[in-house]
Amino acid sequence: MKQYTSKELRNIWKEFYKERGHADVGAVSLVSDGSTGVMFNVAGMQPLMPYLLGQKHPLGTRLCNVQGCVRTNDIDSVGDRSHGTFFEMMGSWSLGDYFKEERCKWSYELLTEVFGFDREHLAATVFAGDDNAPRDEEGAKCRIDSGFLPENIYYLPAEDNWWGLEFGPCGPDSEMFYIADVPDCGPDCGPGCSCGKYTELGNDVFMQYEKHKDGHLTPLAKKNVDTGWGLERILAFLNGTKDVYRTDLYAPVIAYIEKRSGIKYDEDDRTRSMRVLSDHLRTSVMLMGDEARLAPSNGGPGYVLRRLIRRAVRHAKMLGLSTADLISIATIFIDEVYSEAFPNLASNRGYVLDELKKEIDRFSATLENGEKEFKKILEQSSGKRVEGKDAFYLYDTFGFPLELTVEMAAEAGIGVDEAGFAAEMEKQKQKARENASFALKAGSENDAFSQIDDSVVTEFTGYDKLTDTGTVAAIVTDSLIERAEKGCECTLVTDRTPFYATMGGQKGDFGTVKGAGGTFSVKETIKLEGGRVGHFGTVTEGVICSGEEVTLSVDEHNRKRTCMNHSATHLLQKALQTVLGNDVKQQGSYQDGERTRFDFSFGRAMTPEEIEKTEDIVNEKIMEDLKVTTDIMSVDEAKASGAMALFGEKYGDVVRVVSMGDFSKELCGGTHVSSTGSIHCFKILSEGGIAAGIRRIEAITGSAVIEHYKKIEKDLLAAAAEIKATPATLHDRLGKMNAEIRSLSSQLESLKSQAAREAAGDISDKIEEVGAVKLIAAMIPSADMNSLRELADGLKEKHPDGVSVLCSESEGKVSLVVMAGDDAIAAGAHAGNLIKKLAPIVGGGGGGRPNMAQAGGKNPAGIEEMLASSKGFLEEML
Repeated sequence: MKQYTSKELRNIWKEFYKERGHADVGAVSLVSDGSTGVMFNVAGMQPLMPYLLGQKHPLGTRLCNVQGCVRTNDIDSVGDRSHGTFFEMMGSWSLGDYFKEERCKWSYELLTEVFGFDREHLAATVFAGDDNAPRDEEGAKCRIDSGFLPENIYYLPAEDNWWGLEFGPCGPDSEMFYIADVPDCGPDCGPGCSCGKYTELGNDVFMQYEKHKDGHLTPLAKKNVDTGWGLERILAFLNGTKDVYRTDLYAPVIAYIEKRSGIKYDEDDRTRSMRVLSDHLRTSVMLMGDEARLAPSNGGPGYVLRRLIRRAVRHAKMLGLSTADLISIATIFIDEVYSEAFPNLASNRGYVLDELKKEIDRFSATLENGEKEFKKILEQSSGKRVEGKDAFYLYDTFGFPLELTVEMAAEAGIGVDEAGFAAEMEKQKQKARENASFALKAGSENDAFSQIDDSVVTEFTGYDKLTDTGTVAAIVTDSLIERAEKGCECTLVTDRTPFYATMGGQKGDFGTVKGAGGTFSVKETIKLEGGRVGHFGTVTEGVICSGEEVTLSVDEHNRKRTCMNHSATHLLQKALQTVLGNDVKQQGSYQDGERTRFDFSFGRAMTPEEIEKTEDIVNEKIMEDLKVTTDIMSVDEAKASGAMALFGEKYGDVVRVVSMGDFSKELCGGTHVSSTGSIHCFKILSEGGIAAGIRRIEAITGSAVIEHYKKIEKDLLAAAAEIKATPATLHDRLGKMNAEIRSLSSQLESLKSQAAREAAGDISDKIEEVGAVKLIAAMIPSADMNSLRELADGLKEKHPDGVSVLCSESEGKVSLVVMAGDDAIAAGAHAGNLIKKLAPIVGGGGGGRPNMAQAGGKNPAGIEEMLASSKGFLEEML
């Protein structure tokens, strides 16, 4: 049987579809952009939803890719042979192009001509029909015409063979299966049966209907096809196994865990911990190494990452692995397994390993105490369940995610009051809400805003002035109030304002409002319903009263910088079209006083040369000092003039058209500089993908560019000074230093090995007979944990009837390793139990298996007592 590598399978998939006219759209971030309501991209088609819903894709109507996905809804199943929290989905799509006939034909070709399956072992399911949609006879016919045997076509209900959201595009799907040469498990045996005879290979979704809000279906004018095959499961199956952990995606990591733990894979129930550890660390590495550079946190995607790392730490502890081992496993994923497929991992390597170690250290510090507390809770539970308040206590005090408590409770044979935990969590959130600032509560959803008189509207005067007078028409907190005194957080609504409210991507102004008897600090300006503008902030002096005349003053420095960034964004869009082509279209933007962010449609990453050329064009137009003009006209006139408009944006009958010389012309309601020379300079900081076919540029202007280069210069000078070089000689000096480091590292490793061998000889005379077991208890100066393990491994091979207790001290910390040979274990020795007695003497704790255990401590003064006590503790065991 041919053996496939993951790299080979990815390439086969993409080349197969490229030969059939598909464009490879590449992969996007694992972290969702939020448009589909989930934190992560959980399916290959998810980033393409705008195009499946009708938006035109810049690369055409036939697409393919291999997309990384994260899905944790079945995290409890991780530990078996096939489930994982990270997976790669091989996908292909037709956007109103081909339909069932071509799709079924190509799926069959891929299965038989590429992967070598014979038709007798292939089955397919199709939609059986229901009250809403007819039986998918077309799908069945296309499967049979493509080559599937009629007797291997199965009709299944909507819960098995229908895809759709609450409303929108939907339709039947058709799954493909491999039939194993085993008897049926019963009369109803077929695809989807849990007996294992049928293995799912892939799925074709035919989006041919639109579901309306009232539930009825109508045919779509343009029908789509979404095909998805899970890479890990297909890779395992093609290589003759259903165990994804036996593929090259996991093999080097499993081998490392076997070596470090002394446990053979698939030998006992500890294999589950090996799988959970491997999977969770892989997903954690992927999330931190992703272009989103996720970090562990207490909310959102960061909390999912934290859960994964902490669960991995616990399973690592159960296998006797150290923090260094976890870092090594992460390194294997970065440097070996995914170095080509996910290049972001290599570029973010330092960040990934640093964040991982910080989170491991953070949790390890409380894990042992938390486990002790959990045992106390178990004893108090009388074998019934862990109460919600106790589960929340573990979460709040020791950082135990609920899922970890549930897992530990299940191992003890009891449940957890998850509803009670949720109630305790809600209590904490309610307290936080009660203590939250008014800024988190203010907004147009506040019922108090609906109580403002309908005649109140706000005239915006900020295009021409930064200071103006107006009348306070309303003061809003949780209700309408007549006066706001010092310290009051509220929203002022005035009849006139120069303050620009956040909209169209431009962040709102801040500044001050002054009345006859008070001053109000505006923190944010928001757009309200009914043509009103709200100034949110705090009364800093005196009293502001409803109905009084006030002076509103925008922060000039911030407005000026925001205008610079906004105008630069217009230049950027035109420059991108000049460099990349007119298919580039704005997909979103954001400007404030610090930076600009611009999202645009483009099917690949920009090259360094394209980025440099784009930046150069913008700076050229800045130096030309183009006049910025604004014209008021109808939408039709604006479009006829060639002005660019944002797709999907709703415009009024009359619009503002902003022109920058003859170079750029756009519909825009924001504020701008009077001429491009006022921007001074422009610098692109980053360019990356945020969704399939969507790129994002972040950039700065003016003094921010100068500060950016000052920081670079400062860092460069500091780096050069650190190694006694100048900026001009820094590169050559670093090259020489790296060569020296590699040479010295090699010498150091040789010296460590030599020291370990010499130490083994030096401590041979310290062997004591304890019954039928030889005990070697010794302090090894300057040895790290790896050296102690290496030395103990050597002693174990030399003395199968021996027990080694080796320790070292460095910077006030103690490292301790205990190993027992097979003959010693047979005589009753147990390394894990022995270290539990020894570690507390040096102010630490630890544990492990019969043959190997390790621990750390904080009391070097106890080393002598610990070594002396080892003989007595060993005697008690034998």
